[in-house]
This record gives sequence, C-alpha cells and structure tokens, in this order.
Amino acid sequence: MVIKRASKFKASEITDRKVYLNRRAFMAGATALLLAPSAARADSTPQGESLKATRNPKYSLEEKQTKYDDATSYNNFYEFGMDKEDPKKYAKTLKTRPWTVMVDGLVQKPKRYDIDDLLRFPLEERVYALRCVEGWSMVLPWIGFPLAVLLKQVEPLGKAKFVEFTTLKDPEQFPAQKPSIFSFGGGLEWPYTEGLRLDEAMHPLTLLTVGMYGHVLPNQDGAPVRVVIPWKYGFKSAKSLVRIQLTENQPPTAWNVAAPNEYGFYSNVNPTVDHPRWSQATERRIGEFLRRKTLMFNGYADEVASLYAGMDLKKDY
Repeated sequence: MVIKRASKFKASEITDRKVYLNRRAFMAGATALLLAPSAARADSTPQGESLKATRNPKYSLEEKQTKYDDATSYNNFYEFGMDKEDPKKYAKTLKTRPWTVMVDGLVQKPKRYDIDDLLRFPLEERVYALRCVEGWSMVLPWIGFPLAVLLKQVEPLGKAKFVEFTTLKDPEQFPAQKPSIFSFGGGLEWPYTEGLRLDEAMHPLTLLTVGMYGHVLPNQDGAPVRVVIPWKYGFKSAKSLVRIQLTENQPPTAWNVAAPNEYGFYSNVNPTVDHPRWSQATERRIGEFLRRKTLMFNGYADEVASLYAGMDLKKDY
C-alpha cells in the first residue's frame, strides 16, 4: 500500500497560536452557555395563585428581567439537592399549606402568622438582582413587603440586636435532609439558618417575599415565604421560613458554620473580596454570554453603605 505524503502548508496558511487559543476560549464559553439556562428559551406561564402588587419604582432595577423558565429551573436550594436542577426536579414534595411563621424571641408581642395573614399585607413588586457566589446572577420581579413592617408589629425589645431566620426541617419534604453518605446534607446542619443585624433587617430594601412574576413563589424558589436581601449574596436570603427570632447575640448561620473561611456572617456583595476558590470581581447574568463587573453591594451602595461605616469589609466579609 502506498501512503502519500501530506502536502506542505504555506506559513500563511497556519493558524496563528493566539487566534487558536482565542477560538478555544470562545468554544469553551459557548459550551458553558449551552449548559446554562438559555436566553432563547420561551417563557412558561407562572404557576400558582396570582398576586396583586404595586410596582415600587424606587427599589426596582430598570434592566431586562431573567426569563421565568430560567428563574425556576436554575436554583440553589440545598434541601432539595446539590445540583442547580435538583430544586425543580424534587420541589413537588414540598407542601405549602398549611404553613405558619413564628416571630418571637426578644419581642414584646410574639405572634404566629399564617401564610394567608402574610398574603394580606400590602404587597409591592420590586425588581432586584440576586447574585450568587458562584459568579452568576438574575434579575427577578419579587413580590412582598418590607420585613420592617412585620418586625414593628411584634415590637422588638431594646436588647434585640440580631434577627435569625429558620427554614423548615422535614426530611419527608426536603429529600436532602435525610441522613445519607451520598447526600450533600452532610456539609450543612439542618434546619438551615441565616441571620442579619437588626438594622439590616429593618432596612427598607429587605423584603419578606411571598411571590414573583405576579404569582406566589414556586416551591423551588423558596415557597411559601422567604427573605430577600439584595445587597448580599443569594444564600443569605433564607427560603421556606418557619421562624423569625430576634436575639441579643449574633446567630450561627448554616454556611458560616459549615465553611467559615469561605462564607462570612455579613456576605455583602463585594468585588474586592474573592471567594477562596474563585474571583468575585465579575459575574455572568443568566441569559447573557459576556461577563460584567460586579458592583459593590450589588449596586445598592447609596442605600446601604452607611450600615457598615467604619467597618473593615475584608475582615468582616
């Protein structure tokens, strides 16, 4: 058998190394984009009870909103599993009726609120960006009311300095809470807890949230009630709340307990403080290809920077 020698290439026909590497980077980015939620995907109709809410222009971003399908299929909700697709896959196990939230601790008038009580509060819609430490973000139309409205009803005592949020603990409804050497739950203590300083909780941007996209919250997005703190990373916005407790001392929080060198109590969005395993200087908005610069306090510096006057935000991350 005769094997013909390949013809020689001219130097001008050889791809420049920089162009080759750039093409590789482009293809890698394109592949990552295909694996993430698609901007071209058609919206589904939001499910569940519709909610009437007045848009609050003061606290609403004038940016393109994330598609509903993406917002409900690419989530962090570790009670359902580790993967971003797990919450939507397993969320049907969560039963949101009946549901109550106990507000107690250092308050004058502790009270248990039924979810229907919370839905009767004057609701407003706010478009907030939700940013996650993995370097991605969404722009979502949340529906709720300022947490301060609820806290004022129970009348915090003078000794109250912090607010602790507790998520439902029920392994039958949250599969990842079941003990298993294969489950991600081995890294977190249940129930999931989060916390804020009282002045952070009372800030008008902090929203007790019961809906999104004009409807009640989908299970995978924190139904039936969650908190949203838009200048902090997404894991601070605790979901499926059953208790809000006012305390004198800083409460332990789930991720800070599990990995204190990676997740601080404050967890303010700060492009100058990197996560130990990745940079926080840029982010990719779901539905977009290019990355964008991360804004200090997620763009809410004018509203919240005064809360941290005099603090070292690299030390108190």
